[in-house]
Amino acid sequence: MTVLIVVLAVLGVYVAFRSVAPLLRGSSCTAAGDGEDISLDTAQAGIAATIAGVAQRDALPPRAVTIAYAAALQESKLQDLTYGDRDSVGVFQQRPSQGWGKRSNLENPEFATSKFFGALAKVPGYRRIPVYQAAQDVQHSADGFAYQQYQPLAEHMTAAFTGQDPHAVWCWYSPGIRGTARVAAARVELAATFGPQTTRATADPGLIVLAGGVRQGWAMAAWLVSHAQQYQIDDVSYAGYQWTAANGTRGWSRTVSPAPPGTVEVG
Repeated sequence: MTVLIVVLAVLGVYVAFRSVAPLLRGSSCTAAGDGEDISLDTAQAGIAATIAGVAQRDALPPRAVTIAYAAALQESKLQDLTYGDRDSVGVFQQRPSQGWGKRSNLENPEFATSKFFGALAKVPGYRRIPVYQAAQDVQHSADGFAYQQYQPLAEHMTAAFTGQDPHAVWCWYSPGIRGTARVAAARVELAATFGPQTTRATADPGLIVLAGGVRQGWAMAAWLVSHAQQYQIDDVSYAGYQWTAANGTRGWSRTVSPAPPGTVEVG
């Protein structure tokens, strides 16, 4: 296994999201997958990055991520809802009364995604059957074919958030990133999402994480950028590219001082 050193030094779609949800005023994200730019608000991008991270943690294929995105887009517009039909809650609108788990847990995107993938893994041939059918076999919705309308968008997002397309996710924040980096909290949540990582703190404050491959490195970078405001992340560099909160609308740019090969630096 190729080992990547992911250095997380932390401070502190050109095409609209199919009109699925309005952008948060002053803050937004772009996912550039398969040649199409998709606009997401920062909360939606954070959830999308979490779904991709959990899939990598559980060694699931990109197809599983596409199915999850199609379901989440239909059920909640990729938002962590505290309400829904009857007792449905969360990004997948899962119902505690149907055995999905406690309401408080289902309102946690990482937990909800884990439950979704656990059910998906039990669907025979989910990698081969149509996306809408696989999503319906998990969700048991009143109109399972409704998931089909989101398949193209879900596929574009999968390419961006799973790291198939490098430097494909970036965000910008208004009024900007302020405060001291919450390195310990970021480390805990990164491990919850992607699985246990070998990490070490740096003095900036920052964080160094070892990842298992190039795609995982880019998926982690997408997660960090889309959670930057929550953890006061000001700068992320990976594989010769750099994102900064100050120039977030510009996306990833070639860095003049690249990190060592295979490392991601957040500073």
